[in-house]
Amino acid sequence: MTFSKLGLSEKVLKAVEASGYLTPTPIQAEAIPHMLAGRDVLGIAQTGTGKTAAFTLPMLSRLEKGRARARMPRTLILEPTRELAAQVEESFVRYGVNHKLNVALLIGGVSFGDQETKIMRGADVLIATPGRLLDFSERGKLLLTGIEILVIDEADRMLDMGFIPDIERICKLVPFTRQTLFFSATMPPEITRLTEAFLHNPVRIEVTRAASTLITTSQGLVASASGPAKRETLRRLIRGAADFKNAIIFCNRKRDVAILHKSLQKHGFNAGVLHGDMDQRARMVSLDAFKTGNVDLIVCSDVAARGLDIPDVSHVFNFDVPTHAEDYVHRIGRTGRAGKTGVAVSLVTPADQKYILEIERLIARKIDWLAGESLANLPEAEPGQRAPRGKHSQRSRRTVPSGGYARARPGSSRLPDSGAQASPKPSPSRRRDGDRPSVESPPKPAVPPSRHSQKEDGAPVVGMGDHVPMFLLRPTTVKPEKAAGDKGDPGKNSRTG
Repeated sequence: MTFSKLGLSEKVLKAVEASGYLTPTPIQAEAIPHMLAGRDVLGIAQTGTGKTAAFTLPMLSRLEKGRARARMPRTLILEPTRELAAQVEESFVRYGVNHKLNVALLIGGVSFGDQETKIMRGADVLIATPGRLLDFSERGKLLLTGIEILVIDEADRMLDMGFIPDIERICKLVPFTRQTLFFSATMPPEITRLTEAFLHNPVRIEVTRAASTLITTSQGLVASASGPAKRETLRRLIRGAADFKNAIIFCNRKRDVAILHKSLQKHGFNAGVLHGDMDQRARMVSLDAFKTGNVDLIVCSDVAARGLDIPDVSHVFNFDVPTHAEDYVHRIGRTGRAGKTGVAVSLVTPADQKYILEIERLIARKIDWLAGESLANLPEAEPGQRAPRGKHSQRSRRTVPSGGYARARPGSSRLPDSGAQASPKPSPSRRRDGDRPSVESPPKPAVPPSRHSQKEDGAPVVGMGDHVPMFLLRPTTVKPEKAAGDKGDPGKNSRTG
């Protein structure tokens, strides 16, 4: 089948041909005719199957008639992240080259003034993230009563990011007679409830099993210890990767993204970084550097896991195994796209085994360990290696030493009040800092004191310890005449006297 048989307009077909595409993907072939007919569509397809073009092309064909009015866009596309919204805008620019349509982008990190100018000019296509869209609507800068087509893209990602209440509010602001296009890679119960509430007799299109992975992507597991050893394992995998061109490296936390990025640069790797705490300009610059090949590696949080169309990514490394199994599907979907082959490798620590089992249960397949990389082959800790500290490994600074009472401040002659009668002359095992054992003191016991006791025979406890702060020991003065007056005439200062 070719695009010419789907019912698209001539302008759209010329733009598609100029882009180099000849045949539609399965979801495009099935969804485009129903969209052109005005039906609501529920599309379920894994990432990298051409969902963006599946709704972009029919929308351009339908928007050739009519014009948008000020503050009243004709179509609305909701995206969970700024990067996805910017990517959809690029698709409209590419395929709408023969159209004279106004496209407005409402995302965070950009000034309200520039975006308001585009809205006031009249937007045929409005691409927005839910938060910024509601900001404009609540300020009275945007009216959604003229929406003809509503697109909710990456709905499962909307759920993960907590946008479902915002989506429900937006759906109540658009006309009831709109056409709704709903796309998601997975269908959890919350998403199913949303489709039942806001879609009217939709056509369900499921070209692949929900939460399945691309067959063009080979998957593997590598065992690794945590900490610096894990970063060394990643460097070894990158250096030894076959047919390596570039790679996306995913971490679970933004803090780990920054640490790993600095580590890779320190060891001579050409690496970029992308996470949610970066401003919009820095995020786009970093992403463009990776797309154009200026950097070979990009270390990301899950902000880059959904829907980003980065062509020809050869490898994906899960530096951290995702705690949500659905995120694994989207992460490795960044490679092996458009029929090309890709490699996805996950670094697994002993604590990650339960997450691997959840991922295998979701994708309904077993992920094999690479040769010699199983957890059974991890080297054991050396005898002199320190064990990781737990919550009880360090003595609290409020803990009273083994002597029975807290030490006094150096140079102070007072003993802290410990609730018991202190000995005027402490024994050697309980002496304060600065005290020396007398000649009659018994010899030290044969058994050495514990490590904690030896450690706490050094500097005294300060800060939140049991010592008496010096400002509480300062003498206070009482005026004699005031004290005498208070004692001699008890009713002098009385309000009723």
